[in-house]
Amino acid sequence: MKVLGISGTIIGAKPIAILSKILANIEMKVDWDVELLDLSKYDIEFCDGRQESDYSIHTQTVIQKLKEADAYIISTPIFNGSFPAPLKNVIDLISPQHFEGKIMGFAAAAGNANHYLVIENQLRPIASYLQTYVAPTYIFALPDSYDEKNNVVCSKVLEDINQMTNQFINLSKVINQERVDAKNE
Repeated sequence: MKVLGISGTIIGAKPIAILSKILANIEMKVDWDVELLDLSKYDIEFCDGRQESDYSIHTQTVIQKLKEADAYIISTPIFNGSFPAPLKNVIDLISPQHFEGKIMGFAAAAGNANHYLVIENQLRPIASYLQTYVAPTYIFALPDSYDEKNNVVCSKVLEDINQMTNQFINLSKVINQERVDAKNE
């Protein structure tokens, strides 16, 4: 099982702080291949519909990582009531068929309490369109959820990370078993 953690921004430390905590939690519980995709480390071209082979090597690398993953944890900041363009661009770079039947979990670093609506009204509908399975619990962290070094310290957020991780792992196991069973029929 390959889990790709996507930090859905090219700036800021908080989404990576949450994502790192989630991925470490997964690694403690199961022996899966877990990778963090930090979009700030890649010069990703704008999705314009060209053939995959016509994109830069950085963009092709990101596309390949997305295709190869069995499951995704997406961590994003919330800017002006929405998730940032680099995350949408990455989602647009590959055909929806590559997401179909895979598992997603969401985390958001937000500036105010109303920003949870971005997960509910933007990210979950995109996941539905892509025909993915989504962990029921998501992580929602406000500015006071971190210490001065951007470590997650809020007990509610830490509890949610544990709960979402358990749901994500269980959902992944069930879906993967169904895939194995379907292949064996």
